[in-house]
Amino acid sequence: MAPGAGAAGVGVLDVQRLDTLDESACAAALAPLFEGAPRYLRRLCAARPFGDEDRLFGRALEVALDMPVDEQVELIDAHPRLGAPAAEVSALSFREQGFDRPTSDVPDLKTELARLNEAYERRFGFRYCTFVAGRSRAELVPEFRARLGNDRDAERETALRAVVDIARDRAARLAREADEPA
Repeated sequence: MAPGAGAAGVGVLDVQRLDTLDESACAAALAPLFEGAPRYLRRLCAARPFGDEDRLFGRALEVALDMPVDEQVELIDAHPRLGAPAAEVSALSFREQGFDRPTSDVPDLKTELARLNEAYERRFGFRYCTFVAGRSRAELVPEFRARLGNDRDAERETALRAVVDIARDRAARLAREADEPA
């Protein structure tokens, strides 16, 4: 990933270059895709070389699923709450959650998301994480409610898979944007 290029200061993913960076630079390059999560990023960078994007994201999932539970929770909790105030989310999450475009969110939606976040975090001990891009917050509420019925281990795995899906989508979106004429 070339530093400084693309949206939100994130560059296009260059896996061959990523494979040559020292651990700190690798972690810094991947951090925007994974919302930080320092222990995860150290583990992921230690799993190099990746060679290509498919192997990178395959290893990203393997690392996420194999980490101790406290590190898995740290990775999940690096993502903002669904419906968090716009000022509290990263630039990439800002776009994914639709803050960059008009919404038809009803006033009760904010209250419902706060209630769901509280119930979810109380039940599972970590934040709700789902692939948001392209869906409104209102569209996500039924899924959010349904996932409250999962068991903790299944829900943690679902959230970890979402983290990697989000990162893969972010990398693809940034590549598309880099190819668009200025």
